[in-house]
Amino acid sequence: MYQIQTTTADSDIAKVLASPKFSPGQIVATPGALAAMEEHQCSPLTLLARHLSADWGVLPNEDAQLNDEALKSDGRLLSSYPLGGDTRIWVITEWDRSVTTFLKPDEY
Repeated sequence: MYQIQTTTADSDIAKVLASPKFSPGQIVATPGALAAMEEHQCSPLTLLARHLSADWGVLPNEDAQLNDEALKSDGRLLSSYPLGGDTRIWVITEWDRSVTTFLKPDEY
């Protein structure tokens, strides 16, 4: 796994990263997720900002509701973002907020 550097961002992303709805802990990504985001020209910072602002991406309503409840009860948080075609990135923050991982579903 590789740690994602969060040193630059546009103003919208910077605002979210400055006041997230929860702490992401250490931010890491699998090589497959990094390759997919690069292939689809998708910035990890964009997905991280969406995740930290409680935009869970494309999830069934039940899973989105579980995330909303987990914000209050320190549960695990899962976001799912389609990048194009069959490619999707999951962003998972562990229940204790120690780490947030970018991965492809087949890497879970």
